[in-house]
Amino acid sequence: MAAFARIDREFLDAAVSAADLAVRLRRPSLVLAPLRLAARMSRFDEPVYAGLIIALAALGLRDEALSLFEEIRVRLSDDLGIAPGHDLQAAHRRVLTQSVPPAEAAVSLVHPARLPPGLPLFVGRAPERERLTTLLARMRADRGISISPLVVALDGMGGVGKSTLAAHFAHAIAGEFADGQLYLDLSGDRREEGGLTAADALSSLLYALGVPASNMPDTFDARVGTYRSLTAGKRFLLLLDNVQDAAQVRPLLPSAAGSLVVITSRRRLADLATFYGAHLLRVDVPDHAVARELLVRRLPAQAAGGTAHTAGRSTVDELVELCGRLPLALASLAARLIAHPTLSLDDAVAELRDGADRLGAFPGGQDLPDPRTAFSWSYRALSAEAARLFRLMSLALGPGVTAAACISLSGREPQSTRAALAELTEAALVTEDDTGCFSSHVLVKAYAEELLLAGESAMERDTATRRLLQHYLHSGFNAQMLLQPHRTPAVPPPPLPGVVPECPATYNAAIAWFACHQQVLVEAVRLAADLGYGIVPWQLALTMQRYLQRAGYFQEWTDVMQAALRAAWQEHDVVGEAHVLRGLAGARFCVGADVEALELLTAALSIYVERGMALEQGLVHSDLRRVHDAAGRDEAALRHGKRAVELYRLAGDCRMEIIGLWETGQDLARLGRPAESAEVLERAMSLALRLVSVQVDGEIQNDIAVDLVQLGRTAAAFDRLRHAEGAVMARPLSAEAGQERLGAASEQVGSTRG
Repeated sequence: MAAFARIDREFLDAAVSAADLAVRLRRPSLVLAPLRLAARMSRFDEPVYAGLIIALAALGLRDEALSLFEEIRVRLSDDLGIAPGHDLQAAHRRVLTQSVPPAEAAVSLVHPARLPPGLPLFVGRAPERERLTTLLARMRADRGISISPLVVALDGMGGVGKSTLAAHFAHAIAGEFADGQLYLDLSGDRREEGGLTAADALSSLLYALGVPASNMPDTFDARVGTYRSLTAGKRFLLLLDNVQDAAQVRPLLPSAAGSLVVITSRRRLADLATFYGAHLLRVDVPDHAVARELLVRRLPAQAAGGTAHTAGRSTVDELVELCGRLPLALASLAARLIAHPTLSLDDAVAELRDGADRLGAFPGGQDLPDPRTAFSWSYRALSAEAARLFRLMSLALGPGVTAAACISLSGREPQSTRAALAELTEAALVTEDDTGCFSSHVLVKAYAEELLLAGESAMERDTATRRLLQHYLHSGFNAQMLLQPHRTPAVPPPPLPGVVPECPATYNAAIAWFACHQQVLVEAVRLAADLGYGIVPWQLALTMQRYLQRAGYFQEWTDVMQAALRAAWQEHDVVGEAHVLRGLAGARFCVGADVEALELLTAALSIYVERGMALEQGLVHSDLRRVHDAAGRDEAALRHGKRAVELYRLAGDCRMEIIGLWETGQDLARLGRPAESAEVLERAMSLALRLVSVQVDGEIQNDIAVDLVQLGRTAAAFDRLRHAEGAVMARPLSAEAGQERLGAASEQVGSTRG
């Protein structure tokens, strides 16, 4: 052991002597590596550290030299309780007074030109290039004023073309940055493989700037200081590709107001915008025309029986959309067509239409990224909860799904689901639109479907589908109750655990909910009909009727009722069939198909009669009354109206009896029988005053006033109108509609009196 100690001592002494000689010869780089080794071997050797500090200063690494002095000073104080000795203090003074002779070409600052090759077939991106050009012009205008570099961060999903755009723009403006162009792939999109640490990234940049390995600072802070010293006052173009997050890139920002930093990342680097004034630019898939050009330019000379540019437009257009206009997918598919001349565009379209292995249509490999690989890098970086939700979201029924629906789909706590959605959004696997709906690119959703089939059991998939369908059923039921608060609803069975239905708070909120979910609800009815489980299709279809009627979506109303009717037939659900027949009759009536509406209502009525369902029979008779009334068949309308009142009374539904009496009174008035009308309306009025929940007394008073005018009792009519006005104005939400009715009645009274 003593022999080894003597050898170590000899090495340390030799290093100190060599350092002194090298500094005097102005060639300190020759001894920097052995001095660093000596410092690691003897952490308290002051002559060694003094020699290293002087050598660093001679090489122009003043920041690292001062940092090293502070490091040894603290170590001597904390561990030995002593202050630096004469050698260390002298070295420190020489650094502070800059009295160390500089080395000959201490660091040879080269002119780096490290941009990756540009893409020869680059097309499109005019809006993004215009935005980048505008920012560059602003930087030129601010020259001499700005104290920091221009930082632009491009973000977007994997395969969307961020790196291609950044490289293309960088080559176009490279000549403006006289001190060089730097490029670094930080591999942040492959976080599970480690990516490039900030320390390693700094080393790479310092190498590019001409710092040899022997002169590379030991500590991270020293590398940052050296990097900033070398870039200060210079004009560099720095392209940082595939950045993971703001923390990875912060130490790499140069200290030069005339420099430009272009960053690409799958994540939106909001921290850089907050603290460094970075400009954030979202890169989305190109429009159809640009995507088509991108594909056609890459197609082989012979495709689909002719040149690429004369290939069937419809075939190419469909291919573009089946690829979701994703540049990586289009380029990958074109490469496959080139490599396999016998593969036609029609063959490729057929593969992508199949959907079972859509992503298999794109070739890939270790050195050739394909969409599946690109998406997998984002997926593997997710937490377990976010990864599960990503898989389940492939079950979404429409182009988008709300956070509320995702909560039921996942069956997890709302807070956990919202956190998972935020993580998926940050990873660019889903996007949130202005309405709060989350959606995935068509190929990302195909990838999620693959993962779902591989990672979730059939039972879990079915259960998640049931939860989603029940979410829409119970949410639709809650919204319908606001649109028709006094209708007798078909109450659905309790939902599965984990289902959290939405509960709109107001009429307008209910309308907005149906407007947002219209397409999804139609698809939910169809899916439930096809699966034969999850929910009863007609129950969901009935919740949509009032909204579809109000919005004028009569064809959609017809379609959803027909889907529900087929499901009822398949399940031999006769009562459900009757409910749907009645709903379908309403849709057909609204488009003027009166004969078909009457046939459908008659079929529904026969089922209700057979099963002794008095209330439902009454509702059908009310519907028959309205059809006949619209056709001007007043006697038939009156007959069905009276029968409806009898059935409502038999069923014990006082609210519907009031409405039936009111409608009967209107029918009698139209038939020129005002006395009978007034009598029936008085009965309706009496019931309405007893049943507080039915607030139609004002409207009934109005109709009685019209009858009294016809009977020549004008004074009594005005008295009724005053009572009607008071009743209506006591209901603020319906005051406007009530005033319109009262105004029309007043005109009739006025004209009679005149």
